[in-house]
Amino acid sequence: MHPNQVFHDAETKQNLDFARSRAFGVLAVSADGAPLISHVPFLLSEDGQWAELHMVRSNPIVRLLKSSVPARIAVSGPDGYVSPDWYAVDDQVPTWNYVAVHLTGELELRPPEEMRDLLDRQSAFYESHLLPKPPWSTGKMTPEVLDKMMRMIVPARMRVTAVDGTWKLSQNKQDAARYGVAEQIETSLGAEQKALSDLMLERIKAT
Repeated sequence: MHPNQVFHDAETKQNLDFARSRAFGVLAVSADGAPLISHVPFLLSEDGQWAELHMVRSNPIVRLLKSSVPARIAVSGPDGYVSPDWYAVDDQVPTWNYVAVHLTGELELRPPEEMRDLLDRQSAFYESHLLPKPPWSTGKMTPEVLDKMMRMIVPARMRVTAVDGTWKLSQNKQDAARYGVAEQIETSLGAEQKALSDLMLERIKAT
């Protein structure tokens, strides 16, 4: 998280809503040497207390889960390079605008009997965003193939104990400079710059 608290102006609900709708993040667990990292889709409960996910059984993180372990899921949003020229103000330096939400808690394995239900709920959530396409479901699979696949993955969940978000959208600049960045950042280097521009304009109008 960015140390400047001016970029931490989103309420907990907004951070949770963002993480829930994004539904994909970087899972990090401490280990000897470098942290273990895995990129995982997840489901966040409506109350924000549980993040449910699954991993391939051979994932090194799974081997650590003989008991619950501290973990964090970093959820990234749109981001983009900010050129100082866009501020139309002297003596500025380059920076990077972005949105990121961190969910911190205790990660645990769940009984294998829960895997099918989790897989069904995850696919239903993702497929709902593809309507009017008829939703895919595990019922479309050959039972033997599904059973083989299910033996290769394990369910897990993280009890969320802390939520923090950085919405770095040039809040530390005057409105005119913020508009200048929002109008130009769509052409910049980064990811989902149009979404980042839209978020910047929404935040300006809300203040």
